[in-house]
Amino acid sequence: MGKRENVWLGVAGVVISEDGRWLVVKKRYGGLKGSWSLPAGFVDEGETADQAVLREVKEETGVVCTIRGLLGLRTGVIRESISDNMLVFLLAPLADQRVTVEESELYDAKFISPEELKADPDTSMLLHFLLDKPIGQVVTGAEGLDPGKQFHYSAYRLFL
Repeated sequence: MGKRENVWLGVAGVVISEDGRWLVVKKRYGGLKGSWSLPAGFVDEGETADQAVLREVKEETGVVCTIRGLLGLRTGVIRESISDNMLVFLLAPLADQRVTVEESELYDAKFISPEELKADPDTSMLLHFLLDKPIGQVVTGAEGLDPGKQFHYSAYRLFL
C-alpha cells in the first residue's frame, strides 16, 4: 500500500431546509450502519471537495444543492495507520425537492427536525455535535482566482 492510500479525504453535507429540517441518511454499511448521519462520501479524482459534496448529496438523496460554505474539518486516525479526513460543508437545497433513497447504499434518507434527531437513539455523534452548535459561521468559497499557469489547475477554489 502506498502512502497516499492511507490518507482519505471525504466530504459531508449539512443540508437544512427552509423550515429548519436536516437532510439525513441511514447507511447500509460501515461504522454508521443503521445510524442517522450526514450524506457523505469520498472526493474522486478530478473534482474539488465542494464539487464532491454536491455530487454525493445528489447521488445519495436526489437533492440538488448549492454551497453555502465550509463548516469545518473532522479528522482522525484509524488503527494508528489511516488518516481519515472529512470536510463538512453547509449546503442549501434548491427549492422543495422530493428525497429519493439510493437503496444500494442507504436504508433511508429524509428531512428530519432537529428535535426529532436529538431524541432519536440512532442519531450519530457527529450529528448530535452539529445539532448542539449554532450553524451560522461558514467560510465561503472564493472563485476566479488563479495561482499561476505553472500549476495547471482546471478547477481552483479557496475556502479561507
